Amino acid sequence: MKFSIGGSLKLAFRPWVEGLENIPAEGPAILASNHLSFSDSFFLPAVLDRKVTFIAKAEYFTSPGLKGKLTAAFFKGVGQLPVDRSGARGAGEAAIQSGIEVVERGELFGIYPEGTRSPDGRLYRGKPGGLARVALATGAPVIPVAMIDTEKIQPPGKVVPKLMRPGIRIGKPLDFSRYHGMDGDRFILRSVTDEVMYEIMKLSGQEYVDVYATAAKRQIADADKAAREAAKEAAREAAREAKATGGKEH
Repeated sequence: MKFSIGGSLKLAFRPWVEGLENIPAEGPAILASNHLSFSDSFFLPAVLDRKVTFIAKAEYFTSPGLKGKLTAAFFKGVGQLPVDRSGARGAGEAAIQSGIEVVERGELFGIYPEGTRSPDGRLYRGKPGGLARVALATGAPVIPVAMIDTEKIQPPGKVVPKLMRPGIRIGKPLDFSRYHGMDGDRFILRSVTDEVMYEIMKLSGQEYVDVYATAAKRQIADADKAAREAAKEAAREAAREAKATGGKEH
């Protein structure tokens, strides 16, 4: 991916990067990033010399049809780990254990604490499942990362990406070794996650919303559905009035 897609991405979009010196040349680390676009998982690895293994939603591995098979083959080929987001913890146990294994091998593990892409460009509450549990189980440093303007390159519904320069800000490593082994304490998990999200917020400049992005997406979908139903009902009412008026005139 780095040599084929990565080189083309850097040439075409020329992403700017700040804080690259905060990525260790060797040894384990967890990269915790905001999530604005599908392309985030391409731009960040493209600007790093080291391989980054992300967890990706399970749907990318299980979608039917030819497109689904090609997508699954791609994500498996670049070493991504499937995660079932429907569980109570928001991240599958198998994915968390796989993340721990990646870190224990001395590699870079990437994760989006929000659990899904932001629906409106704002930063949402981090889920305390994968990020904090992997960090506390391994003692690896957590490096906050902010993707900048990636959502503007290919907004939802747009097929052709817009050629513009996205940005990547990489913060200083956060040390949570003082909580090592306390990955079973939900209050500690929440505290670690919130501290990381605060650092991401400072790097990205995003407005912070203290709700989960998945809940926000449901609210937006429900509002859109209600608006469509209201528009349909208004159209039906207008048609009834027009029919009634036309009948009287006749």
